[in-house]
Order: sequence, then C-alpha cells, then structure tokens
Amino acid sequence: MNPRLAFIAAPLLTLTYGIARFVDGLDGKRGSGFFWNFGHLAFLVALACFALAFVEIRALLGRSVGATVAAAIGFVGIACAGAQFAIDIFLGLAYSDREAMNAAFDQIQSVPGVQAAVYDFGPLLFFVGQITLSVLLAKAGKIRWFAPLLVVADLMVPFADKDLIPLGAVCLLISYWPLVRRTAATTEPKIEYSGV
Repeated sequence: MNPRLAFIAAPLLTLTYGIARFVDGLDGKRGSGFFWNFGHLAFLVALACFALAFVEIRALLGRSVGATVAAAIGFVGIACAGAQFAIDIFLGLAYSDREAMNAAFDQIQSVPGVQAAVYDFGPLLFFVGQITLSVLLAKAGKIRWFAPLLVVADLMVPFADKDLIPLGAVCLLISYWPLVRRTAATTEPKIEYSGV
C-alpha cells in the first residue's frame, strides 16, 4: 500500500470502527453481531495501516534512533492491540449470545499474562509510540505544532466516552493530513525536461 493511503486509511478505518461500535450499541448491548464483527475487523485493518504509517514516519525522520525506538514501541503496541481485536472477532463469530461471549472472555483473560499484555498494558504502547512519533515530527517541522495535541485528543477521547471515537478519528485525520501531502510530494515521479 502507498504510504499516502495508509495515512488516510488508518483514521478513516478508526472512524468506521467508532461508527459501527455506536450502531452496535443502539439496542442497549454490544457484541456477537454484524456491527461488532465489522467494526472490529475495520480497526484490525486500521492497525495494519498504522504500522505502515509508522514505517513512513520513521523514514521521514531520517531513521533516527528516537524515531526507530518510538516506532518499535508502537509496533509492539499494535501487535498487542491486534491480538485483542482478533480475539474479539473470533469470539464474535463463535458465539451468538453475549453472555456466552463474556464467559469466553473471562476464560481467555484468566490465562496468565493475557490480561496485562493484550488488554491492559500492551495496547498502551501503541499510544506511546504514536504520540512520540508525532512530537518528533512536530519538532522536525514536518507537521504543525498543534498536530501532536490532536493525536493526544484522538487517543484520549475513548477514555472519556467510547462513543466519541469518531471525533477522535477526525482529529487524527487532520493531524496526519500534512504527512499525506508530504508523502505525495516525495513519491510522485519527477519529469525532467530533455531540452527537445
């Protein structure tokens, strides 16, 4: 995938997840249905797009030590969050009843290390990597100074209210937009004048 598309797709797929999650909860319960599975699949693909975006950001930052460490931290977080969403999709497909899903969740989360790595601490590394990379980009003058604040807003709104995930995704798209334009400018082929 063209990195330019990753910078657009990651926020839009996050937006899709947020909308699907909201619609899934309109009946008062979530899980084990089309919108649960569709939304989680959308965010799983978004995570893959974030990984591509992190690779491109590291390149834009000259593959510096700081960018490499931040990207590596982000990749670990993406892997942990990806495992969480893969489990959610599997259980959503395997069970048609929310209570049965909850029982299966309890069994999985009771496995030593899973709760911390997949649900609590691990996914936070994705946020740490993303925020750090955005700060490094702003420091390098490749995005505006307020863009990291929009990234923080995107990452914080779910903690306030998960129904605000679409709003956070819009903030993320705004913060990534200069990178879309910068990547486009650096990847388009140059046409040289031959003098003929």
